[in-house]
Amino acid sequence: MCGITGWIDWNKDLTQYPSVLETMTDTLASRGPDASGSWITPRCALGHRRLSVMDPAGGAQPMTRKVGDNTITIVYNGELYNAPELKKELEQRGHRFATTCDTEVLLVSFVEWGRACVDRLNGIFAFAIWDNEEQSLFLVRDRLGVKPLFYSYAEGRLLFGSEPKAILAHPDFTVQISGEGLAEIFAIGPARTPGHGVYKNMQELKPGHCMVMDARGLSVRAYWKLESKPHEDDVETTAAKVRELLRDTVIRQLASDVPICTLLSGGLDSSALTTFAAHYYAQQGLDALHTYSVDYVDNDKHFQASAFQPNADAPWIKRMTEHLGTVHHAVEFDTPELVEALRTVVLARDLPGMADVDGSLYLFCREIKKGATVAISGEAADEIFGGYPWFHREEALNAGTFPWSLATPERIALLSPEFVDWVKPAQYVQDRYRQALSEVPRLAGENGQQNRMREMSYLNITRFMPTLLDRKDRMSMAVGLEVRVPFCDHRLVEYVWNIPWEVKTAGDREKGILRKALRGILPEDVLTRKKSPYPKTHNPNYLTAVRSWVLDILNDPSSPLLPFIDTAKIRTLAEDAEGRFQLPWFGQLMTGPQLFAYLAQVDTWLRHYKVSIR
Repeated sequence: MCGITGWIDWNKDLTQYPSVLETMTDTLASRGPDASGSWITPRCALGHRRLSVMDPAGGAQPMTRKVGDNTITIVYNGELYNAPELKKELEQRGHRFATTCDTEVLLVSFVEWGRACVDRLNGIFAFAIWDNEEQSLFLVRDRLGVKPLFYSYAEGRLLFGSEPKAILAHPDFTVQISGEGLAEIFAIGPARTPGHGVYKNMQELKPGHCMVMDARGLSVRAYWKLESKPHEDDVETTAAKVRELLRDTVIRQLASDVPICTLLSGGLDSSALTTFAAHYYAQQGLDALHTYSVDYVDNDKHFQASAFQPNADAPWIKRMTEHLGTVHHAVEFDTPELVEALRTVVLARDLPGMADVDGSLYLFCREIKKGATVAISGEAADEIFGGYPWFHREEALNAGTFPWSLATPERIALLSPEFVDWVKPAQYVQDRYRQALSEVPRLAGENGQQNRMREMSYLNITRFMPTLLDRKDRMSMAVGLEVRVPFCDHRLVEYVWNIPWEVKTAGDREKGILRKALRGILPEDVLTRKKSPYPKTHNPNYLTAVRSWVLDILNDPSSPLLPFIDTAKIRTLAEDAEGRFQLPWFGQLMTGPQLFAYLAQVDTWLRHYKVSIR
């Protein structure tokens, strides 16, 4: 995995500004600690930071290929899981290759098929290709948005980067936020509306979209989207197809020239991926697979079961590692580390995020990086197969809003009246919710429940899942760790999208069809384990620390956070947090402690980035 950035300009000779490109590229050093490269012409400047995973000796970027008198250059962040098949087909068409890396396969695919090459790609990617003859840039993001790509376009100038920080580093970009961006932070956050960059004059290229920049301007189009069609397979056939699709994508994603591991929580999703990987390792005669898990010091003492987190992971991790014979690494963190990481992860995201859920993942990835460069993770299974509690609770299904943000009115009540009058957060959330529902690809003949569950699946795949993918990318790449997510294989997503809800919940269980697909592969007790999310700390010292931090902010008249919040209400909450926000205000894990941490992150972000309000 890598970091990419670039600058296209029809008003300046970019060969006169190499230091600007260098600065933009250097902001992405953590994404690519192994090498740096740049390529500049009068109209196009491309920068790349490399994390070497395939062909370390031959895969340097930017990579250029001569086609007659034309020069075509690429910068690329990602992995192509069907690179071997594409390479074989391209060789049959007469192309020759100088490396074994997928970057060259992607570049030659563009040479052969032009912009239509995107339809042939299976992988996670964000890339930019400059065609010197056409004087045009082609920018693409993968179908599910696993890899990020931000851009800013104005007056014949395009800036882009894997992360906002690359764009923020350009001297002509002003760091501002409008009322709409603030509504994203205080009402939608830590999620983001698809395509929204939060910063004023910054956008995100949406998943499954591509764009072309040339002298005529900028054009954006979708090259992939979910399509609704009748599902004609019976339950047994459906389970078999899910099993084989998942097995195939796991094996494809084990390709690496550097150490690879899996993240293991002992839950259904991570146990399935780890089992497929361990079996493949055994079949190939490879050394035992390494697995990693995360927890918190004294969490066994402070753990409190809830409907959202019914049991602890540790016994189930032990069950799976002993069953598979993996080399397991149990990583633990203490409260001071988590609190300190809250600041670090704001800089990794360039925005406030998921509080200690971000911080622990960052610390976890930092430890994994000591022993591996690539990890396999179970993100997206709950969104795709309908595993979250809100898929199964009437109050969430009928709430008329995003089901992971049912406490939005309580959040808004903590904002200052003046700010609420300005940005109208409740209306903003409703507008974004209705926008999402208007996009749902309907299927004629579905009844009310079937239609609602299709809506729920769409909301989760296009609105909630990107939040977790963004988090996983940013926290892992902040330490130079590549994380692959097999459940995001577009073939699997396309197939499962059209499985009827009554089949998805086969056996009257959440993710029932996935459990059925994995019968005989996982131990029966693991197969039937109740869902439990990514662990959070239950240590009361964490609550004490973040409450104290918020009180310090409230006592600082220079805090940029104060105009946006009802300071009296926040102070009351911070001085006596018992019984407040016991139900999550975002996702499954973010309750009272995470509310304080999120406000502290907003304060940190406003200060560090010197954000001006416009």
